[in-house]
Amino acid sequence: MSKSTNMLSILWLLRAGRRKTAQQLADELEIHIRTVYRCIDSLCASGVPIIADSGPNGGYRILDHFTESPLLFDMEEQKALVQAAAFAQEAGYPFKEALTRAVDKIKRYTNEEQLDRIERHMDGFSVIHPPVEGRQQELLQVLEEAAAQGQSVKMEYDKGRGEAPSIRVFDPYGIVHWKGAWYTVGFCCLRGQLRSFRTDRIVRLEETERRFERPNDFSAKAHLMRELLPDALDAESLTLVRIQAHEHVLDLLNQHWLFGHALVECDNGQAVYRIGMPSVLTYVPYFLLPYGKALTILEPDMLVERLADICGVLTEHYRSMKSGLNP
Repeated sequence: MSKSTNMLSILWLLRAGRRKTAQQLADELEIHIRTVYRCIDSLCASGVPIIADSGPNGGYRILDHFTESPLLFDMEEQKALVQAAAFAQEAGYPFKEALTRAVDKIKRYTNEEQLDRIERHMDGFSVIHPPVEGRQQELLQVLEEAAAQGQSVKMEYDKGRGEAPSIRVFDPYGIVHWKGAWYTVGFCCLRGQLRSFRTDRIVRLEETERRFERPNDFSAKAHLMRELLPDALDAESLTLVRIQAHEHVLDLLNQHWLFGHALVECDNGQAVYRIGMPSVLTYVPYFLLPYGKALTILEPDMLVERLADICGVLTEHYRSMKSGLNP
């Protein structure tokens, strides 16, 4: 019998719920005991929770909850997993090779009808995403592993300002994918505070012997959102922004990271957002400017005035530039 057949046979025998020694398994399957040991090791490496109990009544067994779990995915689960894998791969998921192997297993252990349905669902499903270079995926692998093991890294980071890259010891608490880019969030020993860094600006990573403990209940996602939207969660500074526009314009606006997270309601050609006052006076006008007359700001008045001031400055700039070119 092939190794995969032996592994499956051992799995089914252990799923019966009784402890079995390696010799008992070898006798029932008529294989060598060393083959049993190799198959047990492979099953454990594949994630099967096999326990080895010692003593007179010892032997191999599988955790109770696993014996009651299904070994196969139904059609809807297969489709969801394969399509989710397409999303992850296009987003630059750092463990792409392992993901590909997992999808291959799903396809390999299905019958022809199921495989045909999976392929048809994939033919009608596409994801467009900016490519992530292989080097960045390697950095993400290092950061993810360091976060899981609580191991600090020495990081060389380019701020993108034309300055020489800085070197710091960094405790990566996690990695976050946000609007087409990957970030790592953690404790920066150079600054002595929590920081987030874009992984595409990391020049080099080097593992260190230093260890760290991630704070309990820490959320890398929540911290990054607070950095990108510093006033988004400050209830005292929030104000309502009401915008009127065609439905497709509002749909585009709601896909933007700032407005999508601040949406309160959207109906009958109007959308209401709850946004921090500092953002309303700084970021929001410049995000709305490209839409021109395709939308109308109904409130607050200060946003209307701010946008009018910006347009006035731009108008004066280009009029003076045109006058300079045509004396």
